[in-house]
Amino acid sequence: MSQTPPASVPNAAPWDQAFLPPAPAWDGASKALLRDAGDPWVTAFEADPAHDFSPNYVDTRAWFDRLDAVSDLIRIEQFGVSPEGRPIYAVIASKDGAELDPAKPVLMIQAGIHPGEIDGKDAGMMLLRDMAFYGKDALLDRVNLILIPILSVDGHERASAYSRPNQRGPRIQGWRNTATNQNLNRDYLKLDQPEMRAVRGLILKYRPDLYVDVHVTDGMDYQYDVTYGFNGEDGAFTRSPHGSAWLDTVFKPAMNAALEAEGHIPGELVFGIDDDEPKKGLSDGGLGERFSNGWGAAAHVPTILIENHSLKPHEQRVLGTYVFIEESLRLLAEQGAALKAATTQDMALRPAEIPANFEAEETPSSTRPFKGILFEMYPSAASGRDEVRWLGRADPELWRMPFYGSKPTLTLKRPTAYWVPGYRADLIERLKAHGIAMETVETPRVVDVSMLRLVDPKLAGRANEGHVQASVETVEVEQRAWTFPTGSVRVPTDQPLGDIVVLLLEPQSSESFFAWGMFPEVMSRVEYIEAYAIAPLAEKMLAADPALKAEFEAKLAAEPAFAADAQARLAWFYERTPFYDDHYLLYPVGRED
Repeated sequence: MSQTPPASVPNAAPWDQAFLPPAPAWDGASKALLRDAGDPWVTAFEADPAHDFSPNYVDTRAWFDRLDAVSDLIRIEQFGVSPEGRPIYAVIASKDGAELDPAKPVLMIQAGIHPGEIDGKDAGMMLLRDMAFYGKDALLDRVNLILIPILSVDGHERASAYSRPNQRGPRIQGWRNTATNQNLNRDYLKLDQPEMRAVRGLILKYRPDLYVDVHVTDGMDYQYDVTYGFNGEDGAFTRSPHGSAWLDTVFKPAMNAALEAEGHIPGELVFGIDDDEPKKGLSDGGLGERFSNGWGAAAHVPTILIENHSLKPHEQRVLGTYVFIEESLRLLAEQGAALKAATTQDMALRPAEIPANFEAEETPSSTRPFKGILFEMYPSAASGRDEVRWLGRADPELWRMPFYGSKPTLTLKRPTAYWVPGYRADLIERLKAHGIAMETVETPRVVDVSMLRLVDPKLAGRANEGHVQASVETVEVEQRAWTFPTGSVRVPTDQPLGDIVVLLLEPQSSESFFAWGMFPEVMSRVEYIEAYAIAPLAEKMLAADPALKAEFEAKLAAEPAFAADAQARLAWFYERTPFYDDHYLLYPVGRED
């Protein structure tokens, strides 16, 4: 789909982005990977004279179907259907035939979770073609490749020249969110969307040893063209310390050397903390499990998040991604056994305490060298203030940048198990989609559990990802003999995905089902009592219970606002009567401690 330029952009081609900063000249060795437009297996990206084009869904699938028809190395597997009815498919490259050899490492490359950021698709097409026809089939001798060329297929087809104004190419880009206006890279834990449930099923089926999620950045300008990261980099916190150590000490040095040899500038995945002051500092962008890298650490699936630099040309980004995928295959072939062993160690971990709710540090934890781009400040007539103007030239001096990591603000205790009531089949299905093991009860069962009373929970003031989120800082623990109905499940935490169980089912967790607003019924009061009834009852309670009277008088003395609020005073008594709704603010998931 294309559009006519708005009248406010006179004499502009639809894809004219002359307002973007200039791109530094680049002539990397990886340009030799491009094939001529006359080649029968040239991709649409390569055939475009400017290498600034990415094909639509139909043309991409037709190209892969043609490749599948003539190469024994390639097969296509549908693993889901989008909300608008498009098949979601993976392209599998292997010498194993219909069944993959479980002894071989598996590399899974995911492109197009944000469809405008589609470098992985074009790079994957080139590499698969080169393995099929141009001498790179040996890459598959000891490793298998699964490429998801387009995950968000509906967003991919909401394409125009105006999808990503901060990104240089391709000139027609898909839309960031899905047909249901969801950001799939916020859905790894709650599993709202069919696309994410489908990709989780694919991961459970093939158990990739390395999962690479390919994106393109927003934000500041800098020299790096391929930035990437993972939880646990440089010794930071991770729920998979052994796999992260392999990525840090084995994968990263080899990958950086391979990219540099091909003329690319690799860098760690970092984010500027202030777009208006580029040298103010960097952050890690957060470690949350709603993102691929955070989920991968919690699920013990070694996961790398690539963020190619948006201001570099599409050609440069695609070729850098090609090098990244190719080198990943080589590294897994040579040292994949060590990564498998590290993952096995991580899957055996059962921490008694689980850090959660990560936030940026208030003070920097280190100072990092950074390859910046020269810039200047200029007075803007549009904004009425000074704005940053990037100059498109490398700063010859390394910047020394304060780096702000992430810290947990909550520590959760790991219980033995959780009990989820059978009437919440929707949440049980999400847990099953994760691959979490559980026991289902066939008849009602009375269980001694601890349950949480929510103290002053809050609802967000606006919707986010289709939910009105909730939060609660304080909970009170109550011991109950609770009847769980038929269909209820017992979810043990003594399993590889036990950390994910805790993060999803503890209401204080910012990644929990409760935090995503999936327990609104808990915050609904049902019965009330009129003042004409509670006032005389309260007076009898005061007369009959000296301890209650002392507690009430102390509260009056300590809290003038409460003392002046007649309704609050009567509510205080109501909460202490057997008429009060015992289920109000009682979180219905039980815990075996």
